[in-house]
Amino acid sequence: MPKIKIEFYHDAVCGWCYLLSPRLRNLLKNKNIEIQQRCFVLQRNDEEMVQRFGSLTSAKFEILTHWESCKAQADDPSSINIEGMRATSFSYPSGYLAALGAKTAELMGDSNTHWDYFDEIQRQHLLLNSNIADTEVIIATAKIIGLDPIEFSNTLFSDKVKQAVEKDIRQANKLGIRTIPTIVINGEKVISQALTNQQLDALFSQ
Repeated sequence: MPKIKIEFYHDAVCGWCYLLSPRLRNLLKNKNIEIQQRCFVLQRNDEEMVQRFGSLTSAKFEILTHWESCKAQADDPSSINIEGMRATSFSYPSGYLAALGAKTAELMGDSNTHWDYFDEIQRQHLLLNSNIADTEVIIATAKIIGLDPIEFSNTLFSDKVKQAVEKDIRQANKLGIRTIPTIVINGEKVISQALTNQQLDALFSQ
């Protein structure tokens, strides 16, 4: 029986992606499934954050209300540190640099390396409240998952990495993806929702 192919579109700043990722990993244990990681960037920089939210202060305030909703529905609520992020001095980061980091990890390994990097950069962001718009944090995260930080830093801003991110975004646009997390099943069925473990089991038991 051929494997079911899932493409997982995500952004490191998305709390709902943080909830879905471990559920997708759990799904792999018992299903004939292959999961490919895809980048999706909600806002690329501070200017786009201001365009979306009105100001950087408003962005942080509104996004942390989303965190509250995520925490209420998380399998492990202790994995989301809202007050820690609220107390930080930096503006709420965009996810573009983290997307470059995830694609760099993929180029140095494979889609699973991308996934490991994505999960760790989300942990840095939502639990440890690191500034993932800081290049040093992006590189340090690569080292945490066992990648060579020198090779990683030399590759991070390369045209190849940027083009890989843009390719994912173009494909998302082609599929009509507007929100994340989104999974695409066998290139056709698009589901934009942080599905629960029970919903995933039901979906892939059909």
